Amino acid sequence: MLTIKKSLQEDHAVIALQGRIDTVTASDLEKELQETIPAASDLTLDFAEVDYISSAGLRVLLSSQKLISGKHGQMKLTHVDPMIMGIFEMTGFSDILTIE
Repeated sequence: MLTIKKSLQEDHAVIALQGRIDTVTASDLEKELQETIPAASDLTLDFAEVDYISSAGLRVLLSSQKLISGKHGQMKLTHVDPMIMGIFEMTGFSDILTIE
């Protein structure tokens, strides 16, 4: 299960995620991001309560990064758990994504 909470102030969106980003829930996140990115130049994904991400979730992050970069915006991930950070490093996503 994945809980998504969004706040939008001017052109900056913050999306706080809680749970697992897997094959089942990645489409929910993708839908939310596709609705949010047109209205936001800057996007922050708060990973404080994400405990798992699958390849489907990684694909959503990559496509969202491309969309936001295409409009000269910035996407960043915050509060990434060490285990998830390990996945980002192992897959090379730590070189592609902005992680704070």
